[in-house]
Amino acid sequence: MPRPASLPELAPSLGRLLRRFWPYLREERRVLAGSFAALAAEVALRLLEPWPLKLVLDHLLRPGAAPEFGLSPHALLGLAALAVVLLAGLRAWAAFRNTIGLAFAANRMLARVRGDVYRHLQRLSLRFHGRARNGDLTVCVTNDVNLLQDVTVSALLPLLGDSLLIVGMLGLMLWVQWELALLALALLPLFWLRAVRLSRRIHAASRVQRRREGALAATAAESIGAIRVVQALSLEGRFAEEFQGQNARSLRDGVQARRLSAGLERSVDVLAALATALVLWFGAGMALRGTLSPGELVVFLSYLKSAFKPLKDFAKYTARLAKAVAAGERVLAILDETPEICDRPDAGPAPRLRGALEFDGVHFAYEPGHPVLAGVSLALRPGETLAVVGPSGAGKSTLLSLLLRLIDPAAGSVRLDGTDLRRYTLASLRAQVGTVLQDNLLFGASVRENLALGRAGASDTEIEAAARLANAHGFISALPDGYDTVVGERGATLSAGQRQRIAIARAALRDARLLLLDEPTTGLDEENRWIVAQALERLAEGRTTLLVTHDLPLAARAHRVAYLEGGQVLGCAPHAELLRGCARYAAFVRHATLHPPREVPHARSA
Repeated sequence: MPRPASLPELAPSLGRLLRRFWPYLREERRVLAGSFAALAAEVALRLLEPWPLKLVLDHLLRPGAAPEFGLSPHALLGLAALAVVLLAGLRAWAAFRNTIGLAFAANRMLARVRGDVYRHLQRLSLRFHGRARNGDLTVCVTNDVNLLQDVTVSALLPLLGDSLLIVGMLGLMLWVQWELALLALALLPLFWLRAVRLSRRIHAASRVQRRREGALAATAAESIGAIRVVQALSLEGRFAEEFQGQNARSLRDGVQARRLSAGLERSVDVLAALATALVLWFGAGMALRGTLSPGELVVFLSYLKSAFKPLKDFAKYTARLAKAVAAGERVLAILDETPEICDRPDAGPAPRLRGALEFDGVHFAYEPGHPVLAGVSLALRPGETLAVVGPSGAGKSTLLSLLLRLIDPAAGSVRLDGTDLRRYTLASLRAQVGTVLQDNLLFGASVRENLALGRAGASDTEIEAAARLANAHGFISALPDGYDTVVGERGATLSAGQRQRIAIARAALRDARLLLLDEPTTGLDEENRWIVAQALERLAEGRTTLLVTHDLPLAARAHRVAYLEGGQVLGCAPHAELLRGCARYAAFVRHATLHPPREVPHARSA
């Protein structure tokens, strides 16, 4: 779909943005109504401002002028001076009320829009987040939403005020001297042609700059998020060079857009000077002939000068609107994304689960024509632990994503206690599932707060009991502030083994009947692997546990092992029995024994 270019061509996109965000503006209708009233008052007062000057010129300073209104010259002069001050003061007060009201409404609306965009992003599928760049989404939530303020309040509403001012001034100019007014209006087609030409280029430059900013943010987020790998592989120079190149291109595009905008504003200055010169030349001649009073000429020139300021604002706001429309379209593109996983109309809250789990003929593909699971059928009894092993890419972690309803099967079903997962609401289902992943999320908060994420409102006694179960109480107590020690972002100040034990404690606090473990010992040294495995065994007791792992000794301790390859279950039985009955599993075990995974070095010990 072609992008809008000039201000008239921006109108459809602006209309779409306003329709979409009208509910947010409607919530601020009282504040906006007060602002509009203040705006109308400001316009009316601005129209009255030159008239005290006309009064002085025509009734006091003109040769042969006689006192009028029954007032002495000094009284009339004092009244005119007072009117100048009074009009300016009232106009300033009206402008202040208008500005404050608009800012208040815009900021409140902005906060609601940003919150809705953020919540919508969290509901979108893993497929969407897999193809999107995190830095680009971050720019959308922050910078793009801020630019919507230009579309809804900071540009459109001032443009409305400028439009009212121009209409009022042109009406008064036609009333004072219509021939002179038409002479001034003769230059408007030149301004319009210049504005159409430049605003098209401004919008194109703004759109390109927005793409550059998204790529810039994505590069920065990617390199900073993986700073350990970047430093370990000496990639600082490469990322710095890439970032600098994108930064330079973004700067160049930004300067280009600003240069075009400045050129449009200066065009208004030149046209204003030409119009003023024409009006001054012909108006002075009329005044000399007595067909126009000096006061009327001054009022006319004052209006003419003031009328070109809104035109300059049109030029300025055209650039802002072009950039804001490009950003607003990106926000709408996200809001228009339909979450693939959502509550069905007939979904209800899940009851307290027993933990009977069944995969029945499940098919799934992330990309059409490339199946990840092809007719997988598995069943777990309540309290049973099933280990799923197989080569990378066999679809093991996809089983966990299906259980959490991060994705839904293309065919077949996943059932808990005999009920299809899609019959439960997402929140009630996930609240009864405990998870321990290979890379667990820790926030830059205290250890206690990170543990409490497992269950809101957990007492200190319950938190400590969960930490003891996870073999975490010892190292937590040794931290500088114990449970109140603040960990770095993503738990950077803790070792991998410590982070994993906090994740286990968090899962224990949830007290869920279903436990999902995704490579919980990968990357740990032998000592930490043993500590974590011991904690996991205590955590899994009495819970239905699905364990995805390459750690064969850990898998062998499960009640049963399912061997998954090519998206199909080739065998499912206790470890020893599966070794005898499944040749592919036996070959997999032999290969893993001969080629054990290399240990991953850690910056800190457990």
